[in-house]
Amino acid sequence: MEKVNDIAATPAKDLPACPVETTLTLIGDKWKVLILRDLMPGTKRFGELKKSIGSVSQKVLTAQLRDMEKNGLVTRTVYPEVPPRVEYSLTALGRSLKPILDSMWDWGEAYKASVE
Repeated sequence: MEKVNDIAATPAKDLPACPVETTLTLIGDKWKVLILRDLMPGTKRFGELKKSIGSVSQKVLTAQLRDMEKNGLVTRTVYPEVPPRVEYSLTALGRSLKPILDSMWDWGEAYKASVE
């Protein structure tokens, strides 16, 4: 396994040859894009993410966050408190996806305007 920010990530040899497909492999899930959207402004706790995303189940959100952490997009910080506090934030690699999300936002706005 290769390392991304000291986290085991998918080895480059196992990623698709097409860069678009590679990107979709990492963020192509609906929930991952919404997690990225909600973490762009800054750190959030699990409950805040769940509330802002909406209809995602706790199990699915946990799985998506773990996958994103494994791929170096998200960091998870656990504070030794009672009850435990867990916060999620984007890594530099995760923040580098901002232009993609901005383009998706712009395209969505233009699409909505075209069908009104």
